[in-house]
Amino acid sequence: MNKLDILVIAAHPDDAELGCSGTIAAHIAKGFKVGIVDLTHGEMGTRGTPEIRLQEAADAAKILGLSARENLGFKDIYFKDDEAHQLELIKVIRKYQPEIVLANAITDRHPDHGKGASLASNACFMSGLRKIETELDGVAQQAWRPKFVYHYIQNNYIQPDFIVDISAHWDTKVASIMAFKSQFYDPASQEPASFISSPEFLPFIESRSRELGHRIMVKYGEGFTVERFIGVDNLFDLR
Repeated sequence: MNKLDILVIAAHPDDAELGCSGTIAAHIAKGFKVGIVDLTHGEMGTRGTPEIRLQEAADAAKILGLSARENLGFKDIYFKDDEAHQLELIKVIRKYQPEIVLANAITDRHPDHGKGASLASNACFMSGLRKIETELDGVAQQAWRPKFVYHYIQNNYIQPDFIVDISAHWDTKVASIMAFKSQFYDPASQEPASFISSPEFLPFIESRSRELGHRIMVKYGEGFTVERFIGVDNLFDLR
């Protein structure tokens, strides 16, 4: 009942929306089941509170039509790619048994993004080791290893290994991002300014998506990097 086709792992609430929500929406529209697990509440962010971020994440989940969303409550900034955190993430991977995992950028301006990428990658491999024993609600879990781990591109530009056409789902991406209204530009806000609350930040997100879309001759795109080569048996599967 819990099985997902795609599980998105994000260090902070709004990482998935900013990095790959167009891809999420595109696959949900095709009938795939997609979920998000946020590692932290983003409590060290300049704006908002953990409670606000949780509500915003729930609002974004409804906009996207997610099959599941949960938050592991790791400490923002201070979580590590270590045994304790790996085991908690392994439980989630085994719970949802995704075929594909989308994870944070392998390196980025925010150090949690690279840590999140490493943690997700290691947990996905370790989840397939049957001698690592985990339980969920008192029931032993079976080993499960996703077939593919892809990393979405975030603030820093990284040369993508492939680009997804999200043109038909751009409005859904924008709506899911704007669900996190505490985080972005609001001239009426009394909270301190942050890197992502500047009036230039959301136009940057659109410019990035337009640039990536232009690379594959569509209006909007989202880029991903891979951990291993992608193979095809039909050249006409490529566009």
